[in-house]
Amino acid sequence: MPRCRSIPVLMLLCLLSTALAPAAQAREPTDKEIERLLAASRAQSMLAAIQPQVEAIQRQQFAELTEGKTLTPQQQQEIASIQARTSEIVRQSLAWDQMRPVYLQVYRETFDDDDVKAMTKFYESKAGQHLLDKTPAMMQTLMVAIQQKMIPQLEALQAEVKTVSAEPIPAPPVSPPQERRKAATHSTTKKKSTKKASSKKK
Repeated sequence: MPRCRSIPVLMLLCLLSTALAPAAQAREPTDKEIERLLAASRAQSMLAAIQPQVEAIQRQQFAELTEGKTLTPQQQQEIASIQARTSEIVRQSLAWDQMRPVYLQVYRETFDDDDVKAMTKFYESKAGQHLLDKTPAMMQTLMVAIQQKMIPQLEALQAEVKTVSAEPIPAPPVSPPQERRKAATHSTTKKKSTKKASSKKK
């Protein structure tokens, strides 16, 4: 009989030990595992593809800064020199040997070991490589589709802006000089009468 009573107690102790046991900690991925994922996902080539886009944006910004300005040959030379130095800074900053430690740190802080292994398995598969092959063309097609969808709305907004800007702004009403003098005289007379009334009350 005592043996039967001890069975529920043992079961309860087992349940408590299971509930109180520390949760399994997700293992941090190693640099080697992350580098394998970066290689499978073509991270280095994608980073290299970003560089011309950044340089193009900077050239556009320089063009906007100097648009409509008459520059001397010396000023043009100085701007060209600054633009060249800026492009060199971009190349150095986006070089793979500079960005590789950043990638490793970000991936290590964002994903655990299981995540990295699963993503690596996908990108190393035929479907993953096919996705990487098709992504640039897909993004270009998507951008064109987005622009086509937005064009009618932007045109409607531009038409509305033109309508607003074309409407003449009414000038504030200006009374003739005689009426302004009458109004000023009336105001002065009213103030004097108010002062006399208050002095009488005192």
